[in-house]
Amino acid sequence: MNSLLARISFAVSLMIVTLTTDAGQSLILQSTTSTANSGLYDYLLPKFKQDSGIDINVVAVGTGQAIKNAQNCDGDVLLVHAKSAEEKFIANGYGVERFDVMYNDFVLVGPPADPAAIRSSRSAISSLQKIAETKSIFLSRGDNSGTYKKELSLWADAGVDVASANGNWYRETGSGMGATLNVTVEMNAYTMTDRGTWISFGNKQDFEILLSSDENLFNQYGVMMVNPERCQKVDVTSAQTFIDWLLSEKGQGLIAGYKLRGEQLFFPNAK
Repeated sequence: MNSLLARISFAVSLMIVTLTTDAGQSLILQSTTSTANSGLYDYLLPKFKQDSGIDINVVAVGTGQAIKNAQNCDGDVLLVHAKSAEEKFIANGYGVERFDVMYNDFVLVGPPADPAAIRSSRSAISSLQKIAETKSIFLSRGDNSGTYKKELSLWADAGVDVASANGNWYRETGSGMGATLNVTVEMNAYTMTDRGTWISFGNKQDFEILLSSDENLFNQYGVMMVNPERCQKVDVTSAQTFIDWLLSEKGQGLIAGYKLRGEQLFFPNAK
């Protein structure tokens, strides 16, 4: 009996060692839907795995949810696009150090008829004011994402109280960017999206970018390790390896080289 138990114990131990070896190193990346839906990670992560042997499991949600997940110790690295929220994450001790990694921009899209005549506007602020004045339908994500946070700040700068208009001409989908764009097209409405998602979006029909190239639409992405002093399960070595790789000349070059339909989606700016 003891011999049988010993053999079973040895077999179980061997199985655990084998599974651990086969699994290799891995880490959890809490990130945004915009980076995932754009195809950037499908392009980058196999190259990182080839260089490091480390697997990355991406959790793609809105920035607000990604930050909340990281605060709950569900992740090793955070890569999102809401700088003030990221800095608060660091200041409150949830992250170690934040780094700029890349940027693109937000754009306002809508139907070619352009009922609010924003195509002639020179700024996002005046465009939003025209949409509000004409009560043209505007679709918002309404999901605490980085895009939603930015959109709300622009409405505030435009002096428009969208809370009072919610359910009227201003409507929240409570969904990700792709789903919101689909509803926007269906309702012949306006919305704000990051350029990367717009380029990769397959249901544009005749919709167009009607406003871009405004400094207020700048969209910065940051990367940071979850604080291992708060979250003991953080794989510090793998997390730092990934961050260093993203910020390296090779990682930045790969980000710059990622294009879809001939267009560059993200622009590296690590310091």
